[in-house]
Amino acid sequence: MLKNGTYAAWFRTPLANGTGIVHVADGRLWGSDAIMNYDGRVEYDGDRFSAVLTTRRHSDSHGTVFGTDDLVVRLSGVASGAIITATGRADAVPDLAFEVTLIPSQEVSAEPEPQGPAPKFDASKLPKLPTRSSR
Repeated sequence: MLKNGTYAAWFRTPLANGTGIVHVADGRLWGSDAIMNYDGRVEYDGDRFSAVLTTRRHSDSHGTVFGTDDLVVRLSGVASGAIITATGRADAVPDLAFEVTLIPSQEVSAEPEPQGPAPKFDASKLPKLPTRSSR
């Protein structure tokens, strides 16, 4: 089963590849990359999953990995390990194979707050360098 969370995504077709961020929560999938937003639903059958999502261009820039904009994409894959792969097709370009790799994001814990006030600096407590003796 594709776990709820945030994933780094790597998209590939024979035309191009790209990266983005994907969020999964309770059967919904959404995310974005440098030029596209995507939104859709995920269904599960054991550790297999399928997803249908729509894409919408949000920025003018380079072309998409499909060579066209605003698509319906259908994916299927197996979520049995830490890194998930899926394959699929876009309805508008059904002959163009599509692959995506999802890598779970790891939460970075914040630095703990210091306990109490910082000690005052006292230069007299620093180690002393030995003095040079004259010859």
